[in-house]
Amino acid sequence: MRLARIALAGAALVLAGCSTWWNPLVTVGLMNEPPNKPTPLAPINAQVTPRAAWTTKVGKSYGFDFRPSYSGGRIWVASGDGTLSALEEDSGRVAEKIDAKKKLSGGIEVGDGMAVVGTMKGEVLAFDIGDGKKRWESSVGGEVIAPAAISNKMVVVRTADGRILGLNADDGKRKWIFQRAAPSLLLRSDAGVLAIGKDVVAGYANGKLIALDIDDGKQTWEVTVSLPRGATELERIADIAGLPVVDGGNVCAGAYQGKVACFEIQSRNMLWSRDLSTSRSVAVDKKNVYVVDDTSAVQALDKAAGASVWKQDKLVNRRLTPPVLLDGRIVVGDLQGFLHVISPENGEIIGRMPTDGTAVKSILPIAGGLIVQTDGGSVVMVRI
Repeated sequence: MRLARIALAGAALVLAGCSTWWNPLVTVGLMNEPPNKPTPLAPINAQVTPRAAWTTKVGKSYGFDFRPSYSGGRIWVASGDGTLSALEEDSGRVAEKIDAKKKLSGGIEVGDGMAVVGTMKGEVLAFDIGDGKKRWESSVGGEVIAPAAISNKMVVVRTADGRILGLNADDGKRKWIFQRAAPSLLLRSDAGVLAIGKDVVAGYANGKLIALDIDDGKQTWEVTVSLPRGATELERIADIAGLPVVDGGNVCAGAYQGKVACFEIQSRNMLWSRDLSTSRSVAVDKKNVYVVDDTSAVQALDKAAGASVWKQDKLVNRRLTPPVLLDGRIVVGDLQGFLHVISPENGEIIGRMPTDGTAVKSILPIAGGLIVQTDGGSVVMVRI
């Protein structure tokens, strides 16, 4: 089965896509419920010291969960006002800036010599790196709040209503669209998709994990992470809202009001599943799967069998980002701009660092550091 090729890229993809916390129950015309009061921060026994190597202001996110993209020694970031910036990795200096001339809501992804972003009006914009000229603009008919994925001369875009579209990377023309009947209530997810060679992998509604052929959008693979449960439509929401994580020959994902599960890619066999609700991406290392659940407790599950290893509940209701890994440690960000470093051995919080006081929107691990983007428009290079 062709999806097994994903296993070759496993090591590069253990970094789960980052997206900040939000109340995931969103319906058209309804407002989110107010969040619970965040747990006050308690003193910690600091064993590591995160520090900001540099900080650069790039523009506010206006509530959207922009994620940086790393390419060729530069960090590309987007802001809600329509600015795309390329920052030098060593200094944070702005080396290139592009004005999209539109308000942005999704991005940024860099590849094939271009930077791609999206808007709430369903516009996908591609700009040439170097001269900043617009390469193309394409309408996808739905809000774009997730970064695109670029692979095999294709730009793959996911809209907020769950449709996945393949666009030609040269001119933005639509090559295919994947859609299926959706339940009346959906999670509003900014997770997007993984594009690996000729495969597109995405979490979907009703607890499904799917793979598509990047050339024609045909479904090639599907497994069920969690089945909907409950008497009401609200109770039966079981969508996969975070990016799946490929780990060698396996793939893992979590579903809201459902389970976290891992599967063998080639056989599609479920290795294990665990009742645990999450609307975020998970992270995987050699021993464990790390999950931020829907209370913002951080949990470690044994990668081989799914058994609970530890649970860190001192950050409950702090609207944590998905967990990321750096140098064998777990890092999460919160609604007040703090980064928390967690031991993978016992779940103890062993380091902490403030940023600009606004919510951490995304964390991108790169070699030797973390790129953190906040709601207030700060991009911070963090080293531990």
